[in-house]
Amino acid sequence: MHLPARAAAAIGSLALILGGSFSAAQAEPLNSDVVGHLYVNDNTAGINTVAGFDRHPDGSLTPIAGSPFVAGGAGTGQGIGSQGALQTSSDGRYLLVADAGSGQISVLRIRHDGSLSQVEDSPVSSGGSTPVTIAVRDDLVFVGNSGAISNYTGFRLNEGGHLRQLDNSTFSLPSGTMPGDVLFDGDGSHLVGTRIGTGVGAATLPSEIDSFTVGDDGHLTAAPGSPFAAQGAGPFGSEFRPTNADQLFVSNAHDGAGKGSISAYDVSANGILDPIAGSPFADKQTAPCWVEITHDGNFLFTVNTAVPSISRFSIAADGTLTLLGSTSFNSPTGLGPEDARLGPKGDKLWVVDTGAGKVSAFAVDGGNLTELASSPTLLPAGIHPFGIVVN
Repeated sequence: MHLPARAAAAIGSLALILGGSFSAAQAEPLNSDVVGHLYVNDNTAGINTVAGFDRHPDGSLTPIAGSPFVAGGAGTGQGIGSQGALQTSSDGRYLLVADAGSGQISVLRIRHDGSLSQVEDSPVSSGGSTPVTIAVRDDLVFVGNSGAISNYTGFRLNEGGHLRQLDNSTFSLPSGTMPGDVLFDGDGSHLVGTRIGTGVGAATLPSEIDSFTVGDDGHLTAAPGSPFAAQGAGPFGSEFRPTNADQLFVSNAHDGAGKGSISAYDVSANGILDPIAGSPFADKQTAPCWVEITHDGNFLFTVNTAVPSISRFSIAADGTLTLLGSTSFNSPTGLGPEDARLGPKGDKLWVVDTGAGKVSAFAVDGGNLTELASSPTLLPAGIHPFGIVVN
């Protein structure tokens, strides 16, 4: 799985030396065995960090020299459930990090060798408390804040990597709301956010889905009828179909043991969510939280945190789902798998194992998953990770 320590150190040192001497356009890859990088939001207590890894053709990971990298804000030092707590800018030059412990968003520059550096003026206020999810489309960024000051807040990201909050961009949510995910559709004309629902008795907040149209100025207009009641308790992870942005899929995590499901919606031009016939579709597992759809739009994977396992669905042209089965993890005890991302080629799937502080990796063959022999990979000690990026 790992390069020999002496070779890894030599490569890392050389990368640091050359990384400061050449621009990304000029420099050549220092190791032809490195095909990309993977990053995890460590959610570290006190000063937050991001763990960075080189990716190799066989799906194995080795730490980038200098990892973990300082983000700038603070993590909570506690497990957090959400999708999208770490994102790349649309041009691939920057990482956006949810610093949940300090109510901030950090922006880190991605160097050619995969190492990270803080952008000037970073971090910035998230516009609320406890940011847990980020959506990016071109230069437009929206953050889902949870806790006492819950909202969706909009920003512009300029070419220098500086975040600037948009005037009058904040859409307030009831205090204590826990957004599970906020995301744009394929062309950035719609934004949705899931409200997981929290508490019991007088503190109960409903399970709902917000849907908006996005104006040219970046401001949001709530769809008629928004927020929409979720089809199950705990709407959590979500994704628009890559090949049809009018179809939205949302996991329902909190209906109980063996009662997980995935909802499928048609999204109208004005943002109205209309359940697709047969929705929700049974997952037959517990706590399906994170959703990832293959690049060709044919298959959907959802991570069942409580089992743990990954359920696999085929997606028909009309958006209906057929359960293909569920794939277990090689070492499930204490794993606590959460956020999942496919690689750029779509042939590998990586999952953040929050409970164990690891990253699991799977080979993807259509709708089938096989955990790699090199999996899982240890993350730095003492972290509580959430959010993953693969580039």
